[in-house]
Amino acid sequence: MGLIRLSDRLTKIMMVFGAIWAFFLCFFILADIIFRAMNIPLSGTKEIVANSVVIIVFMQVGFAVRSGSMLRADFLVEMFPGWVQKLLLIAGLILGAVFFFFLLKAGIKPALRSFANGEFDGEGALRVPVWPARFAIIFGAGLAGINYVVLALVEIFDLKVERLDL
Repeated sequence: MGLIRLSDRLTKIMMVFGAIWAFFLCFFILADIIFRAMNIPLSGTKEIVANSVVIIVFMQVGFAVRSGSMLRADFLVEMFPGWVQKLLLIAGLILGAVFFFFLLKAGIKPALRSFANGEFDGEGALRVPVWPARFAIIFGAGLAGINYVVLALVEIFDLKVERLDL
């Protein structure tokens, strides 16, 4: 249960940081809109927003998985008997873990390369580093994969684990 508690704590922390980042990003976008109306656009807004959206999504994906909030279309599954539903749920959880672990593996080299080469997005007055978004993909995918494994183990062994809430 130590892994579950650690994963839950890290999941909540990342979700909160993603929410705070999204909150401040709203004000940054609002400031850009106001300044554009005065014909003084903020440099680099597009690059900051594009990288921030990636970071926010991957900081919150672990929470979405662990809290059971990921999008599911189970209208067809509900027609099957209970044991088939459980089998399909476990298969889906395992496939989710595999997907996010593949994403984690695929993201390691680009993230390290981006950091080592000092990759930036944008030209001119403001250049935004790309490596934070790439590392957010790695950490978010890893945490989502771990959370899928946790949920699969809970279902396989009928463990009594609380649903993750704020």
